[in-house]
Amino acid sequence: MTFLFVLGREPKISLAELEAIFSSSKVKQIGANLAQVTARTVSLDHLGGTVKVAQIIDQPIQDFLSNLPTGKITLGISDYSEHANPRKTWELALKYKNLLKRHGRNVRLVPNGKSPILSSAASHHNQLGEKTNHIEIVKYGKYTGISIGAQNITAYAKRDQARPARDAFVGMLPPKLAQILINLATAGAKTGTVLDPFCGTGVILQESILMGYSAYGTDLSEKMIDYSRKNLDWITKRTPRLQKPNAPKLHLEPGDATNHKWQLTQPDFVASEIYLGHPLSAPPAEVKLKALQQDAKALLVGFLKNLSSQLPANAQIALATPAWKRPDGSYSGVNILDEIDKLGYNAIKYHYASYDDLLYYREDQIVARQIIVLRKK
Repeated sequence: MTFLFVLGREPKISLAELEAIFSSSKVKQIGANLAQVTARTVSLDHLGGTVKVAQIIDQPIQDFLSNLPTGKITLGISDYSEHANPRKTWELALKYKNLLKRHGRNVRLVPNGKSPILSSAASHHNQLGEKTNHIEIVKYGKYTGISIGAQNITAYAKRDQARPARDAFVGMLPPKLAQILINLATAGAKTGTVLDPFCGTGVILQESILMGYSAYGTDLSEKMIDYSRKNLDWITKRTPRLQKPNAPKLHLEPGDATNHKWQLTQPDFVASEIYLGHPLSAPPAEVKLKALQQDAKALLVGFLKNLSSQLPANAQIALATPAWKRPDGSYSGVNILDEIDKLGYNAIKYHYASYDDLLYYREDQIVARQIIVLRKK
């Protein structure tokens, strides 16, 4: 089957995630924020970088609508085409509503407002693609698809904001970014154990078990291990499938990532965010920047040296590392790629995203996250 993927705020990172899961040969960028993907199935709940997915249909849309099951229909349209406008999109929605009414159907249209597309929030709250007869038509040029759902922003918010143990001082890793790191590391593998050597409050561990992987977390701070344990107990109690005997396994222990010996025979995947440093309210001066970069690099090199002897060949590592905002609005990160080879790794390359593209940040953020993906030689 062929699907249209509506990409998130950082489309290059989203494309890298899709390439990792489905392979480059099955992913084609067709617009600034759109991709065409060939796949048998799609699990949108596990894709941190995709906000909406639609299955492309070959039949005329009028035929598809005429053959919908009986019952009331909730209908919305999103047109991502280059010259789409809200007036024409609404006219098309009315045309389809009249078509359905001629077939004796009761139709509620989801209004687009001032945009030719429905936001992912509007799609989600109207359950478009999620319930029978809740239909969203997604258009882009010659492509027409029927939505299979939008990102569940309600669930993301609960997992992010309702966790019992939070610490703003160590930074808040968004669950969406955690999913992206896991997907970049696991590259579509269905089972295995994800190791997070800088687990903090346990966001990557949480998302790993929700995605079906076992999780192993360590952190230098006993406080963070305690926070992770509380958060993982919390998510387990609220997720019935995590309480079953065959649920993914969890393990936590304190440990310094630069010298710790993990109890796994060999971890299958590594996904983590290294220490980003102290929060900053303004771009650091040049002298301060160099000191921050040196400290981060020392930590990263020490960790990768220690990890290398404990990883099987071809195991993948996805890391979020710090990058600091400069006065001109650019970001400067940790220069590690020149040393990757002698540390025993190869850098993963993507067709649609370069290393510099894998930068995750908000416009007002001083410390961004530079993603690096490596494979053990």
